Amino acid sequence: MLVLQHALAGLVADAAVVGPRVVEQVGHEAHAAAVGMEVVDHRLLLGAAGGGDLLDAGGRVKSFQKQDGASLMRFEIAYGKAFGALALNRSSRQVLQKAKEKPAFMASLSELSDGPLFLEAGGQLIRDASGEIVGAIGVTGDVNEVDDLCAIEGIHAGGFRADADFDARAAKRLNIKVDPPLKDPRKR
Repeated sequence: MLVLQHALAGLVADAAVVGPRVVEQVGHEAHAAAVGMEVVDHRLLLGAAGGGDLLDAGGRVKSFQKQDGASLMRFEIAYGKAFGALALNRSSRQVLQKAKEKPAFMASLSELSDGPLFLEAGGQLIRDASGEIVGAIGVTGDVNEVDDLCAIEGIHAGGFRADADFDARAAKRLNIKVDPPLKDPRKR
């Protein structure tokens, strides 16, 4: 059974049973639940125990899904990936690259940040059709590439777009920093 592991204090959570799983929807966010469930369902297909955190554009948790058997710190890791993506308007893979290129900048950013910055891939921005950032998702539980692929799959399931969905012209106009194409490591 899949259970929401964490909800922000002060928010009312409604539980709904969906087949063999329990889903809690924080703040009645149907899209958040759809994105989160898609990530968890995709994880089940891959056989990897993990979790996914969905944040709104202001960095507030809207949904967290964690599979049974996933390790203890999945919420914090997924949250740090999504929060880092929002903090710098780029995927957490690119946040990691920036940390390698400019460690002093990232150290300063960490000091200023109201949230954690987890420096690994798996955090993706969620955009509407016009390119506006409406949130971010952080996924954890597998290798970086698979975490990113699961995040993008969840974004699409919710009817939204990932950075990679914009062509070069739109990306330039919207100042979207597009990752190099992802390669699924399971398909070698």
